[in-house]
Amino acid sequence: MMTGMQIGMIGLGRMGGNMVARLRAAGHEVVGYDRNPEVSDVPDLAGLVAALAAPRTVWVMVPAGEPTRATVAALQAVLEAGDLVIDGGNSRYTDDAPNAALLAERGIGYLDCGVSGGVWGREEGYGLMVGGDADLVAHAMPIFDALRPEGPRDEGFVHAGGIGAGHYAKMVHNGIEYGLMHAYAEGWELLQTNGTVTDVAGCFKAWTRGTVVRSWLLDLLVKALEETPDLAGVDGYTTDSGEGRWTLQEAIDNAVPMPVLAAALFARFTSRQENSPSMQMVSALRGQFGGHAVVRSE
Repeated sequence: MMTGMQIGMIGLGRMGGNMVARLRAAGHEVVGYDRNPEVSDVPDLAGLVAALAAPRTVWVMVPAGEPTRATVAALQAVLEAGDLVIDGGNSRYTDDAPNAALLAERGIGYLDCGVSGGVWGREEGYGLMVGGDADLVAHAMPIFDALRPEGPRDEGFVHAGGIGAGHYAKMVHNGIEYGLMHAYAEGWELLQTNGTVTDVAGCFKAWTRGTVVRSWLLDLLVKALEETPDLAGVDGYTTDSGEGRWTLQEAIDNAVPMPVLAAALFARFTSRQENSPSMQMVSALRGQFGGHAVVRSE
């Protein structure tokens, strides 16, 4: 009989709620806190701390940026020396050292954990990238083992390095994801536009086994086309979570060429423009120097 750990989970949204379910299914005791009282096990952070036996492990799964920083600061005031905080959100890696330093003032440990898996993680497991002290990683390993996919640990988990390394790895992971998605999307558009291929969705499905472009993203692409043939009614407006921008900024700072990510990120920006100002100027200039017809919008 496996002896489970006890852990507090802050943030019981799509990701946090599914992670709680996976942890409980693996035999761990989870006390959840969320600002929504309908899903929360305790009324506040003080209640969460009181419900956990020392030394406590608390996983933070709230939006990146100020919500996470505020949560870490609030935990610093109520946790005790020897406790551990894990930030599993999509925080920028530059937030990790200040968070760790703040908690260290009271002897509280800190790990940053990049988490990939989305809404499928509850069943499939989550890819985990962790930064921080090796002793703290070892202490929390039963939690990581429950969350990661089944199989060899190093095929779903990595202790990526020191503080910040987990979120840095997740940032680059998401940058790669931008490029992969856009490559599939460009291929789909060309196949749709040319007309030589009459079963475009079938081509993508045929690529899901045996080909060098097979991937989980490709599987999801096929699923999307099965649910919404030809993507009828899907608006091209595409947001970005920030991680693509952070990755590209890091590439610039380190003089690492990342043209694929840049193109994919800028394509998302283009998707939000009803009428591209830069292309309006290109059209006007062609009219000026070459006498080319300028199409006037109604």
